[in-house]
Amino acid sequence: MRSRHALFAGLTFGALATATLWVTAQGAAPSAPRPAAPAQAAQAAQPAPVRTVPGMPGVVDPHNLYSEIAAGKLSAAVAGALERVYVPNRSDNTVSVIDPATLKITHTFKVGVNPQHVVPSWDLKLLWVANNAEGRTDGSLTPIDPLTAKPGKAIPVDDPYNMYWSPDGKYAIVVAEAYKRLDFRDPVTMQLAYSIDTPKCAGINHADFSIDGRTALFTCEFNGAITKIDLVERKVLGTLRLSKYFNRPEALAVIDKSGKKPKYVPDPSQLGAEICTTPGMPQDVRISPDGSTYYVADMMADGVHVVDGESFMQTGFLPTGVGTHGLYPSRDGKSLYVANRGSNQIRGKPHGKGSVSVIDFATGKVTKDWPIAGGGSPDMGNVSADGKYLWLSGRYDDVVYRFDTDTGAVDQVKVGHEPHGLTVWPQPGRYSLGHTGNLR
Repeated sequence: MRSRHALFAGLTFGALATATLWVTAQGAAPSAPRPAAPAQAAQAAQPAPVRTVPGMPGVVDPHNLYSEIAAGKLSAAVAGALERVYVPNRSDNTVSVIDPATLKITHTFKVGVNPQHVVPSWDLKLLWVANNAEGRTDGSLTPIDPLTAKPGKAIPVDDPYNMYWSPDGKYAIVVAEAYKRLDFRDPVTMQLAYSIDTPKCAGINHADFSIDGRTALFTCEFNGAITKIDLVERKVLGTLRLSKYFNRPEALAVIDKSGKKPKYVPDPSQLGAEICTTPGMPQDVRISPDGSTYYVADMMADGVHVVDGESFMQTGFLPTGVGTHGLYPSRDGKSLYVANRGSNQIRGKPHGKGSVSVIDFATGKVTKDWPIAGGGSPDMGNVSADGKYLWLSGRYDDVVYRFDTDTGAVDQVKVGHEPHGLTVWPQPGRYSLGHTGNLR
């Protein structure tokens, strides 16, 4: 296996993990039922193994697919990695590097045009900066060596707004937002292998993956929907409209009525109430610990849509805060941190009504709300390796926030202009599915 330093010389670092076999559980049924002994009853109560796609690491705990990102579960693959927070400053075309121990910037370096997200590689050996060069044709991916916190040579790539990895590690999935497609590329050279077109998903954006690795749900930012992709058959399975009025056909009928409408119209079912006619703008998406449910942030609806993964139907909506945007599970897999950006505008103003809400996975309810004194714009980021802090970029305030996950107290670090998808590194976990650190 070649070293990671070979990649910085010629982008040819080592092979990915070898494929594993399908996990199956078989057993002969008894000819007649017998009373179960206590040990047998306990064994019967255990969940069946998850049948994952070949090459994807097995699911250790079917009740909690986040079991391997718990505090302290650092992979040998991140040994020697500097503890840093990497912040892409979209308008400056730079990345600021923060030492979390001192809350000081150690250095800042230039990358490509419009850096959007810093993405850990599937094998945890590299970080990639996705520079999508909005409205231009010179997009690129810049590798960072976590051992030195220094960048390597950028690779030209079409419109890499965001990036994920196939669960088996064979492909980088570049989210080419402007082209309504997913580009599956070699994870080392970034050479294009194939694409999946998503014509009904305008503004394809963020994603999360099923517990077995077979499917993925990608949000459609510009048409208020989410689309389901079969990664094995390489095709779109369907696209679902999302709405806070998902279970109210009479309200949807008012919204869908042709012609220009004001932002708010009278609610036909609730005297004195109003319906917001502005289409949704789904952002981040995250799966529940048991793999049954997806939570989808919506910066126009100011809350989180709840979608059943199997039926691909919306089942709920949770109001959280203004400009709901980023979603991050806690290290114990019990909570979901929700970043509310404080504005419904793509280019918002500083000192908005930014906050963080906390959803309890077990009850599906919002249990806490942490506002930012003086206002702010918490956007995207991740949780520290020990789970004590939630790091988020302050998109419209040119700062980074560090929330204490016990109290909600906030520290701030001044960075470049328009910080976006920061990542905290290293993080616990066995492999990365992409974005700012969707590890499992």
